[in-house]
Order: sequence, then C-alpha cells, then structure tokens
Amino acid sequence: MIVPFPEYPWPQMRRSDWLNLNGVWDFTFDPSLSGEARGLGQAEKLDREILVPFCPESRLSGIADTDFHPGVWYRRTFQVPDGWQGQRVLAHFGAIDYQAIVFINGTRAGSHIGGYTPFSLDITAWLQRGENVLTIFACDDTRSPLQPTGKQSDHYHSYACLYTRTTGIWQTVWLEPVPASYIASLRLTPDLPNSTLFIEAELGGAWSKGTLQAIALLYGAVVGKAELRYAGAHASGSIHLKEPAAWSPVSPTLYDLQLTLAPAGGAPDNVSSYFGLRSLGIQGYALRLNDQPLYQRLVLDQGFYPDGIYTAPSDDALRNDIVISKEMGFNGARLHQKVFDPRYLYWADKLGYLVWGEFPSWGLDLGQAKALEVFQLQWLEELRRDYNHPSLVGWCPFNETQADQNPEVLRNIYHLTKAFDRTRPVIDTSGYQHVETDIYDCHNYEQNPAAFAQLFAPFAEGGEPFINRPQLDVPYAGQPYFCSEYGGIWWNPGQTDGESWGYGGVAGRPRSEAEFLARYRALTEALLNHPRMCAFCYTQLTDVEQEVNGLYTYTRKRKFDPALLHAINSQPAAIEK
Repeated sequence: MIVPFPEYPWPQMRRSDWLNLNGVWDFTFDPSLSGEARGLGQAEKLDREILVPFCPESRLSGIADTDFHPGVWYRRTFQVPDGWQGQRVLAHFGAIDYQAIVFINGTRAGSHIGGYTPFSLDITAWLQRGENVLTIFACDDTRSPLQPTGKQSDHYHSYACLYTRTTGIWQTVWLEPVPASYIASLRLTPDLPNSTLFIEAELGGAWSKGTLQAIALLYGAVVGKAELRYAGAHASGSIHLKEPAAWSPVSPTLYDLQLTLAPAGGAPDNVSSYFGLRSLGIQGYALRLNDQPLYQRLVLDQGFYPDGIYTAPSDDALRNDIVISKEMGFNGARLHQKVFDPRYLYWADKLGYLVWGEFPSWGLDLGQAKALEVFQLQWLEELRRDYNHPSLVGWCPFNETQADQNPEVLRNIYHLTKAFDRTRPVIDTSGYQHVETDIYDCHNYEQNPAAFAQLFAPFAEGGEPFINRPQLDVPYAGQPYFCSEYGGIWWNPGQTDGESWGYGGVAGRPRSEAEFLARYRALTEALLNHPRMCAFCYTQLTDVEQEVNGLYTYTRKRKFDPALLHAINSQPAAIEK
C-alpha cells in the first residue's frame, strides 16, 4: 500500500537517510486506562488495525469512532537498516494527543506531554538485531480543565464552533540514524539590513570538539560560508550573504543552508535546511515587512479536514489550502487554535504566505495558576519548532480568554515569548482580554455594515478604539490595532438550518449570493479604508462540520468566484498609502 505522507516531515532539519513508520499499525482502545497493567506494552498483537498518522476518530484511519477515548495503544514492528549499524537511532514523533509513553521491545523508552508539539527519543540502547517492536500508549482527557484542547468538542457531538476530537498519533512517526555527535536543533535569525544570517545550533549525543561548517546557497550558487564557534554543546556564528534577496509574499525567495558537523575523530553529521531573509517591525500604527508598511489581509484557518480531522489527507492538501486562500486575495492566515503541521509552514514559506503562530488554548482553565505550568513548556516547544520559518510573522498564544483568568499567566507567557523571540510581535490573547501586548486586536461579528463601520469610526478620528471588554481589558496604549475576527457570514446552500451554525444566526444571513458579496465588500472595506487599521482577519477559510461561515465548503469546494473576493481584498489599504 501507499504510505501516507512520504515526504520528509521537518523540511528545515533534513537528513538524507530516514525510515518512515507511517502506515498500518496494530491498535486497540483502552477505555479504563488499564492497558499498561494488562501488559499491552509487551503484547505481541493488538486486536485491530489503524492507518497512521490518522487519528481513530477519522475515516482515513479506517476506524472512524468519534466517541471519547481516554486511552489508545499502537504497535508495529520495524527493522533497523543494515547501513545504520554503528550509528545512534532517533525516533521522532510529530504530534501525539495528548500524553504519550513509548516502549521499544517491551521496555519503556520515554514519554511526552502535549498533543501538538513534537518529541524525539534516542532509542539505540533498546534496539536488537532483526525485528524490533515500537509500542505507543496515548491518553487523552478532552474534558480536563488542565489540558489545552483547542476546537475539540467537550460534548459527545460537535456543536457551534467546536468539532470532532483527535486522539493519539496525528502526525508522522519516523526513525533516522545519526552519528555519535549530531546536530539536534537549529535556530536561524535573519538580519536583512546587514545581509546576515545568525545561526545557533544545539548539539546532541556524545559531544566532542570539532568543527561545524555552514554554507548558504541561492539558486545553487554559494553566497556565504561560516565556521560556527563552540561553547559546550552549543555552536553559533553568522554568515554574511553576498547577494541579499529579501523574502516577501510577492517574492518568497528562499536560501538553501547546508551544515556539516565534523567532530574530532568521529563521523560527520550532514543536515540540510533553508531560510528566508526578511525583517519585521512596527512604525506608528503600521506593521512593516522589509521596512515597508504591509497590510495583513488574513483569513482564519481552523486546519480541520472531513476525512482526517486534524490531519490533512496529503501534503498536496496542505499546500492547496494556501493556494485557495491566495486565490481570494488573502496574503496570510491566523492558524487558529491548533499547531499546524510543519509541512504546512514549509508551503507557506515556499508560496509567500504570512502566518501567525497560535496555540490551542481553549479547554485550559486560565483561572488556575497551574495553567502556567501546563502551558509554558508546550508553548516553548512550539516556539522552538517554528522559529525559523520566514512566513511566521507573529505569535499569539491565547484566544478569547475567560473573564476570571489569572492575568499573570498571560503576562508570564507574553514575556517568555518576547525573551525567546525578539524579532516578532506578540499578541497576548486574541480578541480579549488583553493584559500586555505588542498589538491590540478585537473580535467583532456585527453583520450590519453601517453599524460595523460606526464602531470603529471614533478611532479613525483620534478617539479610543473598539474594545471587546473595556471593563476587563488593559487600556489601549497606542499599539498597532486590527480586527482579528470579523464577518463569519452564514452561507450554507445545500444544508438545512437545523444542520448548520454561523454568526448572525438564521435571521441575519444573506438571502442571495449577491447580498453575501455586498455585505462582504462593505465589512471588508470598512477595515481596509480605516487609517489606523493595520490588518484584518476574516472568519473563515472553509466550513468546518456544522459551522458554515467558510468561503469554501468543508470539502474545499468554491462557494463564490475567487476573483470577486480577490478584487475586494486586494484593494490598497489606507495604512499602505
């Protein structure tokens, strides 16, 4: 059979030799969480099969059981290729929702908490010649107040803007060999004004002295070299680029990067990567890219799929979501309440598409101080994973936070993010309620265009902006400002009202395609023509299950001629003039 997602999972940390473990695995449910006591970590077979990396709730998995699943088990065998002898073997897991325990040949090899971020284990010590067994246990409690779940439903059925759950493996699992000393991670920081790339590398394994060479290429030609300096298990240095070419949505130029770690007396480690050279900034009310004001024309993308739920059916499907968005004149997206697959960010880099890194914060009770403990380690894993992508232009860890939140949780995460990444703006929480933020945003689903425009009129004239919870939000302090959720216009031809949900309700929906487009134009132009508005974000790219305010259906069929929306969205914005 064809192995799902045959592409290398981490395009910014590529090695030539690897073993994809996607495909058919043994599988079983563990509703009482007794599987470890029953010896499932050492079982020779489980009672059914599943297609990895699709979750058991999805049709593509071959199971399609959408009930709550407290625990699930996976098992498969593999053989270490003969050419890997004498090297260390790393097992990589793209994402397992929510807590995972990994067994190699019946012995516990490691664990991880967090359903959206990757982890890796050095499994060399547990391997044997011939056949090996990889077993994974995942437990998932969507209804726990201390587990972030994003848009996964806490009811048996999906409802309103909460959808079918995902449990267990939902991104690629793979193995790769590395030498005794290897490059464990990279942190790439572009400096466009100085035509420089700053490189930081974390080294893994049995570290020893040696050299770490970096070579930058543009269209196959070498444009810069450097030897990175060692400091323990870390190395750093910078490459001056002979031919600076900026990355932007109009011209998404990417450089190739080749790194070779050559420890004294040991085998080398070769890693391929890439980067974009661009700068981000704020000047007055405007967001700037490469020192030019750029109005961000964003769309809300939930990242759900009819057959795969959290997991797209293919790499082409990830790419297609960006293509259909750009066809409508959007230049980017809020990647909403989900940590998207790294392959999606790769395509955003390649195609010139601006994205905001968010986290599935819903489901986590921010009134509890312990929420900080839960959130910060998982958020740091996302920051580390996605830092290098030029398409990623801002961070937003939380969304529509609760009225009784502990504000110090948000403040701590804001400062943690700023300490980790000084190059990007940070929105503390999208919409409400703000505590400390670089950009002030709001959510507004008013469906009457005249009333919608009037809510923002005082700010255009020098007054205060519209604020969702003025009695709870920190006062506006002159930051760039935008409406990061608007529209959500209900449009559901072919569905009955009882099957669908959208903003404005049944009574407020348009009665024709022409009425929809007129409303879309008026709402959008109210934001484009506002002199102090730096961006907009329309809700949303596609329908998701019962939520039918997408510009495409859930199966990615057009509801409207994309050219009509492109003509509206691509108009010059006041702040760009």
